[in-house]
Amino acid sequence: MGPIRNLLAKIGAINTLYREPRIEMSGAVRLSLLVLRVYLVALVALMIYKFVQIVTQG
Repeated sequence: MGPIRNLLAKIGAINTLYREPRIEMSGAVRLSLLVLRVYLVALVALMIYKFVQIVTQG
């Protein structure tokens, strides 16, 4: 159990270290990232929709 606890402690330390980003983002960068997230969610939704369509056809 010792090595597993050490590994989890290291992972927790890394997570707390990088919890907040160190770089400054401009408004354009934030908008671009938001648009990319929406695009990704839309693509995943379309893939799920198409999968459901294929499965329910037979």
